[in-house]
Amino acid sequence: MKKYTYFWLCLYLLLTSCSNDDDGVNASGPNPLPNANVDVQNFMWKAMNIWYFWQAEVPDLADDRFATQEEYTEYLQEFSDPEDFFFNKLLFTEDRFSFLNEDFKVLVNNLSGISKSNGLEFGLVRFSGSDDVFGYVRYIVPNSDAASKDIQRGEIFTGVNGQTLTINNFSTLLFGTNDTYTLNMASIVDNIITPNGKDVTLTKQEGLVENPVFLTKTFDINGTKIGYLMYNGFTNEFDEELNSAFGVLQADDVTELVLDLRYNPGGSVNSARLLASMIYGTKTNDLFIRQRWNAKLQAQFRDRDLEDFFASTTSQGTAINALNLSRVFILATNSTASASELLMNGLDPYIEVVHIGTTTTGKNEFSLTMVDDEGNNYIYNPSRENRIRASNRWAIQPLVGRNENAEGFSDFTAGFFPDVEQAEDISNLGILGDINEPLLARAIQRIASFSGKSDFSVKMPVELLTSSKMYTGLKDNMYLDKPLDIKIE
Repeated sequence: MKKYTYFWLCLYLLLTSCSNDDDGVNASGPNPLPNANVDVQNFMWKAMNIWYFWQAEVPDLADDRFATQEEYTEYLQEFSDPEDFFFNKLLFTEDRFSFLNEDFKVLVNNLSGISKSNGLEFGLVRFSGSDDVFGYVRYIVPNSDAASKDIQRGEIFTGVNGQTLTINNFSTLLFGTNDTYTLNMASIVDNIITPNGKDVTLTKQEGLVENPVFLTKTFDINGTKIGYLMYNGFTNEFDEELNSAFGVLQADDVTELVLDLRYNPGGSVNSARLLASMIYGTKTNDLFIRQRWNAKLQAQFRDRDLEDFFASTTSQGTAINALNLSRVFILATNSTASASELLMNGLDPYIEVVHIGTTTTGKNEFSLTMVDDEGNNYIYNPSRENRIRASNRWAIQPLVGRNENAEGFSDFTAGFFPDVEQAEDISNLGILGDINEPLLARAIQRIASFSGKSDFSVKMPVELLTSSKMYTGLKDNMYLDKPLDIKIE
């Protein structure tokens, strides 16, 4: 794995501060004038002034930016739209990934893997030289509405409700307010995508929970036991299921592992730490990652707050099922981001990481969830929901720091380049977990000098515009579910 290529990392931080309502927050800047009607903007500015990774680079977030209450109030009143204020006044120019939501509960549920979905996971691609767009099915979430319909991996759609998909309407048609829509399907004939008359109607379900441990298999190839695990999201609610999957691989005596993260956009940092331990081993004296915050905050943390080591047990106290490998084969693409890239970077100082696929997203900053709870330094804590200002349900998810591995490496904004390049082929996606699926076949070829697939040519490489996962609240964020003991001064 080439270190000079790794990621951006957006990290949701479920932070328990040692501050309390009596301590308050000693954020810079005056309070707004009474009855100014700028509660949302005030919360956003003060939270960003404390936590934002690029606070020193944004002049409007400077500690001495405002001399009087009047000046501060007038500034906050310039933008009546909180979203406009956040994106146009508070963000650093290099920040690609900070975001917000007008309802913190929606954001928190999505970070927990709970969303309204029909269970169809797909990518979207722009037709060459055109504004038209087509979708291709990546996989289907079990027990979802899509799982009960006549649609499967590899199928193509070019329209919704009879309207051709374009770069201007796909967001509304596929991710808008309509819970039910009909996909107009297409076929590939001689490398040309053509409507085929098939329609599939799908309905989104409230509260659909996706188990990210999608597929676990063991292959015996020329006497080598090869484990395969497809893992589609670092969702900490499923850490026990992940550990159980490694228990199966351990019982199968696997000596090589192919970890499929091609569609994994990230999630929990602790889940990444646990997964790394399942691969490398329960060596609790070895450093996995270290956090780096803005200059104001960095000096206030102790080493134990900033450092995460490999684990011997899960958060539930279950012993880690470790394979103790000296190398791992990771299937990763440009949809592989944040906690997935963190895993790759954190393992790199200790074992050989063989990356098969395409260049990853490149996300090397993490974020945290902030709400209007001044007494907890604006950090969301589920036990304090009754302390959040009732008139302000907005939540922001700004970038607040970077993670570096044990060698101090964290510069991964260009993404990880593959050791073995193999793009997904829209005309031949293959069956996930099948030894002839192109990316898995490439890994088996490297491991066992064998492949049932002789032709790895790609006729229609995926040139991704976006994917369905980018329209969930979690998107490609990474969250640190670890209490940090810090008092803001």
